[in-house]
Amino acid sequence: MNICVIGTGYVGLVTGVVFADLGNEVTCVDKNEEKVALLRAGVMPIYEPGLEEMVARNADEGRLNFTSDLEMAVRKSDVVFICVGTPPKDDGSTDMSQVESAARGVAAAMDRYKVIVNKSTVPVGTGNFVRNVIETNRRRNVDFDVVSNPEFLREGSAIQDTLHPDRIVIGAPNQIVAMKILELYAPLERPMIITDVASAEMIKYASNAFLAMKISFANAVANICDEVEADITQVVKGMGLDHRIGHAFLNAGLGYGGSCFPKDSSSLLHTARSVGYEFPLLAATIETNDLQPQRFINRMEKALGGFNGKKVAVLGLAFKANTDDMRDAKSLDVIKALTEGGATVVAYDPIAIENAKKYFPNITYAKNAFEAAEGAYSC
Repeated sequence: MNICVIGTGYVGLVTGVVFADLGNEVTCVDKNEEKVALLRAGVMPIYEPGLEEMVARNADEGRLNFTSDLEMAVRKSDVVFICVGTPPKDDGSTDMSQVESAARGVAAAMDRYKVIVNKSTVPVGTGNFVRNVIETNRRRNVDFDVVSNPEFLREGSAIQDTLHPDRIVIGAPNQIVAMKILELYAPLERPMIITDVASAEMIKYASNAFLAMKISFANAVANICDEVEADITQVVKGMGLDHRIGHAFLNAGLGYGGSCFPKDSSSLLHTARSVGYEFPLLAATIETNDLQPQRFINRMEKALGGFNGKKVAVLGLAFKANTDDMRDAKSLDVIKALTEGGATVVAYDPIAIENAKKYFPNITYAKNAFEAAEGAYSC
């Protein structure tokens, strides 16, 4: 099948290369011509284990191409995946400008029937939004359908998650178009659920918000454990052995970060309030997460007797392991507090140092963890 993927971030690039690896003809589109040139040269804009090798193989075999020519890519395709960014606004709502721009580009290029698939994480109602944009801006009276196919990949294991997902969700206006998308995923032989478009959109947000809630709950319990001299490691181990709870996402720490949980939780809360539901459980989840870094900073400052004049090693910079993504990484809060308090910071991360330098160009970056920790208080 001929596929167009709009956007070459984590979702778009991984989606495109996996579909190519399954034998489809895939054209990945990005308006950033410099990024396209780097991709053509085999230089990845993100770090993801196994991605560079898979891109190179499929590009060499002619199944994967990169371009900034959206019109050409749309016209040669049967299915168009929208995988652009949906960053948060200050009020917690979702910035849909990139989705709208992509939909306008598709509308201008369509010359025959297409299936338009929203794979970006988007609020409920986006399917109707994209349909309206395309209907308003299409230059030819050709038919199309809009489908929701949310992604559930995790940075650091994105290829594995795409090839072996827990489930594949297809939100479609009818069974015929649903079967077309199902055909794409059939080689994976994974559980599939076919729903209406709005339900598919809600599944994504509800899933991420629930996982964020588990993290905040574990951190809240950890805070109590600190006060009563209980061991949070043993507590969550005991909790996780209950099959109704499970071990996943119960590790206490500085809170969730990255590009998904903070944004998606805030967006779902904004959606709930827009329809008149306050959603106090989700609001508390977000508040707990927001307070967690400062609680750690306060404990660290007390333990060190203040930061001034201290050398502190920060081991790990990205929001999680096996990625260079610094978006909402809790290390940013910690380093800011340390430097403002007069500490000398030496940081190390095996992958994310170059991205971290964009935020803190003046701290010291070590070549390895041992060098960072030498003569330092470690955190």
